[in-house]
Amino acid sequence: MLKKSNNIPLLAILTGAFLVPLNSTMITIGLSTIMDAFQTNVANVSWIVTVYLIIMIVAQPIAGKLGDMYGTRKLFLLGLLLFLVASLVCVYAPNLLVLIIGRGIQALGGALITPNGTAIIRFITPKSKLTKAFGVFGFAMSIGAALGPLLGAFLIGAWGWQSTFWINIPFTVLSFLIAYKYLPNIEPKSHTRLDIQGSILLGTFLTVLVLIVTNEWYSNVWLWLIFFLSFVLFVYREKRYGHPIIDFSLFKDASFTSANLSILLNNAIMYCTILIMPMMLERDAGYSIGSIGLLLFVFSLAISIASWVGGYVEGKMGKGRTVGISFVLLILALGLYLILPTINALVFAGLILFLGGIGSGLGVPSMQAASLESVAKELTGVASGIYSMFRYFGSIAASVIISLQIHYTVTMYILIAFSVFGLIVSKGMFVHLKKEEKNANQIS
Repeated sequence: MLKKSNNIPLLAILTGAFLVPLNSTMITIGLSTIMDAFQTNVANVSWIVTVYLIIMIVAQPIAGKLGDMYGTRKLFLLGLLLFLVASLVCVYAPNLLVLIIGRGIQALGGALITPNGTAIIRFITPKSKLTKAFGVFGFAMSIGAALGPLLGAFLIGAWGWQSTFWINIPFTVLSFLIAYKYLPNIEPKSHTRLDIQGSILLGTFLTVLVLIVTNEWYSNVWLWLIFFLSFVLFVYREKRYGHPIIDFSLFKDASFTSANLSILLNNAIMYCTILIMPMMLERDAGYSIGSIGLLLFVFSLAISIASWVGGYVEGKMGKGRTVGISFVLLILALGLYLILPTINALVFAGLILFLGGIGSGLGVPSMQAASLESVAKELTGVASGIYSMFRYFGSIAASVIISLQIHYTVTMYILIAFSVFGLIVSKGMFVHLKKEEKNANQIS
């Protein structure tokens, strides 16, 4: 267990960690209802999801940098305040445009909450308990994502789509009050400034990338040209600027690089599973919509449980081994996914997806702890923002794979290759472990 003195501030962080993914998945259930309410089309209403994704992935690295500059507590509180205001804007939105703007503000709040919340966890948690703390944090995020569709369906059916935003208000107020009273005021030690030009370039290439991947009608030569040009200019700028948003020198540390690549690959596999399973299970295996919903809930629940347990497994096995085991489990699960289209047995399918969920969740706390422990404390916000960005890159990679409409079997083999690569990448975390053991031996 974590120290009791840390439990109250951790509660504020976990509430925020729960709300951000909950609002990412909950709203998808209400898109058709919102489309009817505002008499619009799919292309327009899809911006409710797209704007959330764009701002979350663009703003998180910048939010982490700002946390290092001005204090993680201030940015976390600002994120909660923006999330609260945005929820009210969405509730009373008179038209789709205002609703989309509200979702954008909500995403900005979420982007401030996530990296600064994880940075605070590092500061208030003893090193020996850090992976366990991130296990609880991962559990809150996973259960939020898992409950989103179920809770969204219930709320919309009972009180309409506005209720999916009303529910945020009491939780956000509670989190803000606890955070304001109990979160420690961590003074920033990073004497730096924000790279405005780098921020614009980062925002440009990430926004264009999300548009191309998530909306096929935006894919054209000119957007691809803007993407590559802004990406190259961003890398060139960051390598030469004294106060970069993304410090590429951090990737010289094998543990830091391994942790971020691992979460990218892990998230790609997880989101591919979530996106491809409903289509395959209905079309090829003949499952009903209700059965598919149940199976995906089992998958998400397994991720949540494994995220919780992963912090304790790391204490016995170490970070590198725990992440390695998670990818081995994913290889086994993905191999079993290959036979799912030929078998209509709900319990059997549930066991396979449960195994896949355990593989997806088990190593995440170790990945997050390894990423943050690899950098100096004054760079925790930057490292946290980079980690969150790589997590979203995994989601984008999954969207690309699904959008290519490759045959189900071929997709599974691609994901197995991702898992094998992840197993290889996880070895980089042993480097950090060996350094710690060497330092400990020298001290003794």
